[in-house]
Amino acid sequence: MRVTAWTNGSPRPSGSGYGVRLSVMDRERYFDHAWSEVLVDVDEHEAAAVPLSQSFWDRCSELRSAAIGRWLIRHGLGSWPRGRPPTVQLKHVADNRFKLLIDHPPAADSSSS
Repeated sequence: MRVTAWTNGSPRPSGSGYGVRLSVMDRERYFDHAWSEVLVDVDEHEAAAVPLSQSFWDRCSELRSAAIGRWLIRHGLGSWPRGRPPTVQLKHVADNRFKLLIDHPPAADSSSS
């Protein structure tokens, strides 16, 4: 699923104040109300445990985590023009486990010249 980078307005170099926002439709499709947290693989050897609060289900469908923030910063996605956050992929791996991936734009068709 495609998600957008999110900040609380006061992001820090430590990664705090960052997360990713998903659509209500994706939240309902891929997330289980019984889960208290999800695990988000941000690198090959690092997974962030992200709590799912009641506000996640009510009005704030963001996964907020300093580990996600550090991942965004490492990939050059830590800042963006106002109102134009970058998008990334959040892949559902299994159960409550997800993986963040860079959202590469479609490759240009080099055969049409």
